[in-house]
Amino acid sequence: MTGHDHAHDHPSDDPHDHPHDHGALGEMDLRVRALESVLTQKGYIDPAALDALIDTYQTRVGPRNGARVVARAWVDPAFRTWLLADATAAIASLGYTGRQGEHMVAVENTDALHHMVVCTLCSCYPWPVLGLPPTWYKSAPYRSRVVKDPRGVLADFGVALPEATRIRVWDSTAEVRYLVIPQRPAGTESLSEDELAALVSRDSMIGTRLVEAPVQAGSPA
Repeated sequence: MTGHDHAHDHPSDDPHDHPHDHGALGEMDLRVRALESVLTQKGYIDPAALDALIDTYQTRVGPRNGARVVARAWVDPAFRTWLLADATAAIASLGYTGRQGEHMVAVENTDALHHMVVCTLCSCYPWPVLGLPPTWYKSAPYRSRVVKDPRGVLADFGVALPEATRIRVWDSTAEVRYLVIPQRPAGTESLSEDELAALVSRDSMIGTRLVEAPVQAGSPA
């Protein structure tokens, strides 16, 4: 596993033992779109059905799994301890296993330390708990910049951390993938586990967002 404190540059010889094409993502996107157009014209695929399938795995099914893991860790101290010690087993106990999730590590955000996740050479990502990786996670600018300027990247996502909070960037590989346990927001003590899970976003489990308490009825937005 590889962690990078924000004060250090990313080593250029970091090993990733997997046969990914590290070429320009823009060119690959064009090829995918061209292939999709051909298959659509021939009647082999329905673009609307394909978009619905991608949306399901990218924004609903996958991230909801990870959100349930986080919520359980927030309400169950024993599970939280297990998750931090052996994330693969703890996550599997909730039924979330499979390819791209065989070797998981959970890292916990605190007031003193904030974690972010990247795959600097391609797009290694914990599919069983987060679904499909977002486009920005696979982009060259994010992959290169987050290691050198994590505060700047967080600012782009609208996140401003106290200067005293240290930032650590974890580099996912074919062998190890990471899940960030975001901080539980204040004022959520009365919420159920399901209600807490509904607050947790995909980006907060990558480390590019914070989890916020729900706005109470009658409270200023």
